[in-house]
Amino acid sequence: MAMIKRALISVSNKEGVVEFASELNKLGIEIISTGGTARKLQEAGIEVIGISDVTNFPEMMDGRVKTLHPKVHGGILAVRDNEKHMEELKEQEITPIDMIVCNLYPFAETIAKEDVTLEEAIENIDIGGPTMIRSAAKNNEDVAVVVDPEDYNYIIEKLRDNDCLLDKKTTLKLAYQAFHHTAEYDHIIQDYLADKVKQVEEKLPEVIMDRYSKKMGLRYGENPHQKAAFYQEKEQKEASITTAKQLHGKELSFNNINDTNGALELIKEFTEQPAAAVIKHANPCGMAVGDTLVEAYKKAHAGDPLSAFGSIVALNQEVKADVAKEITGEDKFVEVVIAPSYTAEALEVLKARWKNLRI
Repeated sequence: MAMIKRALISVSNKEGVVEFASELNKLGIEIISTGGTARKLQEAGIEVIGISDVTNFPEMMDGRVKTLHPKVHGGILAVRDNEKHMEELKEQEITPIDMIVCNLYPFAETIAKEDVTLEEAIENIDIGGPTMIRSAAKNNEDVAVVVDPEDYNYIIEKLRDNDCLLDKKTTLKLAYQAFHHTAEYDHIIQDYLADKVKQVEEKLPEVIMDRYSKKMGLRYGENPHQKAAFYQEKEQKEASITTAKQLHGKELSFNNINDTNGALELIKEFTEQPAAAVIKHANPCGMAVGDTLVEAYKKAHAGDPLSAFGSIVALNQEVKADVAKEITGEDKFVEVVIAPSYTAEALEVLKARWKNLRI
């Protein structure tokens, strides 16, 4: 169990931080803070101890050095039931810090700007923040680390209901989130710098690290007894099933995603002529090009009309009413339609035929 008596708050994303700090204050928790965060809290009337009052050392080098100090990291890393650790804290006049509330300089947002310079990007690489976060996460038996503003209310409720104690399950979960946060941050930085190095050396990396974000949960996987979720590669920008916007119909299943991806990747090979693919259980029922999109679809469906019942349809051009009417014919049943765009009339035709059709 972690007893929270003292918290250090230093955040780049200040959303909700005033309210969170105010609630900590009401619970009698002492607050240390730095730079812009300290100013924001003080302006809101919250009592704050400045970081320099803890370290007895000024913030230096435009804020590059402020929390990198034994009086900070000793306070975080000391194991509370280790007599030697606690004696050393006493000898060095270090007070334990029981909670770190920290999120990092906006590196991703900085490099997303047009014409950002390497120098500007470098200045937005956080050093003190990740160090504090990792220290607190390592010592999660005794210290809580909060990196996500979405957790503020949850943490306050926990503290309020348990006399400022946080249980092991909670601090371990927070530690996992903390290491995930710093790992993703470091990945973005190394990816950015790797691109700069490649521009100079044309060198291929020894290890490739990819990032994926959860797009949605799935009711089950390939089979009903399997758990599943659908993830999108963070850097994915080209047209794909992950970047597609669902306009209508119930949620996609694992098999819908798999089949729709296959159909889409197939028609992406054709950029000049209208093309259509009809897929069922990862196998093409038909694939065709034509002078018009409706002709291409008719030919693709004719490849195996029996197997095409309950299929996925992918088209490489805007769907107009004539194509929509062909897809929704009385003898047909389609699970998913994917295309670059649809006319308003085509959407109405598709939606009217099957309420669960994924478009």
